[in-house]
Amino acid sequence: MKLSQLAKEIGGTWIGGDAEIRALCTDSRVSGEGDLFLCFRGTQTDSHIYAEQAEARGAAAIVCERKLNVSLPQLIVEDSRESMARVAAAFYGHPERKLKLIGVTGTNGKTTVSHMLYYILRAAEKKTGLIGTLGARYAATNVPPALTTPDPVALFSLLADMVSAGIEFTVMEVSAHALALKKVEPILFEIAIFTNFTQDHLDFFGDMQSYGEAKKLLFTPGHCREAVLNGDDPFSEALKQRVPSTTYGMESPADCFALVESETIRGFRLLLNLEDELVEAELPMTGRYNVYNALAAATAAKKLGVSAEHIARGLRKTVVEGRLERVGSLHGGDIFVDFAHTPDGLEKSLEALRPHCDRRLIVMFGCGGNRDRGKRPKMGAIAAKYADFSVITSDNPRYEEPLAIMSEIAAGFSGVSDDYVEIEEREEATRYAVSMLEKGDILLIAGKGGEQEQEIMGIKYSYNDKDVVKSLLEKL
Repeated sequence: MKLSQLAKEIGGTWIGGDAEIRALCTDSRVSGEGDLFLCFRGTQTDSHIYAEQAEARGAAAIVCERKLNVSLPQLIVEDSRESMARVAAAFYGHPERKLKLIGVTGTNGKTTVSHMLYYILRAAEKKTGLIGTLGARYAATNVPPALTTPDPVALFSLLADMVSAGIEFTVMEVSAHALALKKVEPILFEIAIFTNFTQDHLDFFGDMQSYGEAKKLLFTPGHCREAVLNGDDPFSEALKQRVPSTTYGMESPADCFALVESETIRGFRLLLNLEDELVEAELPMTGRYNVYNALAAATAAKKLGVSAEHIARGLRKTVVEGRLERVGSLHGGDIFVDFAHTPDGLEKSLEALRPHCDRRLIVMFGCGGNRDRGKRPKMGAIAAKYADFSVITSDNPRYEEPLAIMSEIAAGFSGVSDDYVEIEEREEATRYAVSMLEKGDILLIAGKGGEQEQEIMGIKYSYNDKDVVKSLLEKL
């Protein structure tokens, strides 16, 4: 593709001659012959300073925000973040215009709702792709996880591959970071789903207002045709006025709601009312919040024209790794792994398990390093309130000292409970928690869910809570 063609797509000031673009690149260290090097201001580094390195490695042209001291053709734009997404979309032939895209945003529940809708659409024999925290899948392809919403070059390349594979619908998680960093700028979603809004990511956004403003960006006429909103979450009121919307809920009057016919630790039997169409459904997941997730997915499916039969079949078949997943038992005690990594998420998961617990509810969790510190004591206080015993451990400490993180979590127990222990090494903490189990106990291992790695001092080590539990159970 010619640089001149891309210039027509995104505008800007063009300096120098034309160039044939073979690939897109955002990392000068791997730039090659014929690449278009995309400069942008990152959260820690401004990649404009690496333009000369990209030139030395054979880059053909540069997109930047200011004139640079290189001899390559330059396309100077006002906002390189937005331009990066628009360049990627154009370079890969605008795959976003050839797919029916459904975006899911919210603090908690994005992965589960996305999977539920994916299974529903598959049950309706729709060729469907999925992008999110657990990676991407489409046709016979599985892509390992990286970011909740991939960066634009990876995202639009992935969407182009889906188009080539004959995919019709793509369900994707859209994080607040992705919206703030304009990763999905060229995409017009058929439906945007909102799950809930609670504290998270304040290390990046600074305050809840800024975090909320990022979420709102998805719910504009330029980014979605219509919205599916959680009518029981007050934040939905700010979204209703922006685009045509349908609500779901369990407490406030909503267009779509559910009646719980029965509940066990294995899941629910539900009667869904989807704008007066009734759907008898079985949900193989416990937790009231999963009823909300099912309603969100079912409401979106209804808007997409999926039948009641296929909605029920898809929900019944849904499997989401590491989302309140029962992974084994010992001495009559059950073990669950969950991704809960926010105060709201941990509270909801503990509340979900409590009614099924005949004896002690035990929780093992940590908090990620170099992330929102304000939630650490809050999560400690929640564990102290809802669990009978807690094991505080390390999660992804990144560049922080694990014991310091654990100390901040433990501060939340002060004046509430002394029934906890601190064990830094996560596998050892798991061994300790599992060995406590007796008949009627439930152990919740929270924070990482289906993650396959643990990040310590910049190194990602292979680690999966579910695998560790299974290994321990084999030995015990």
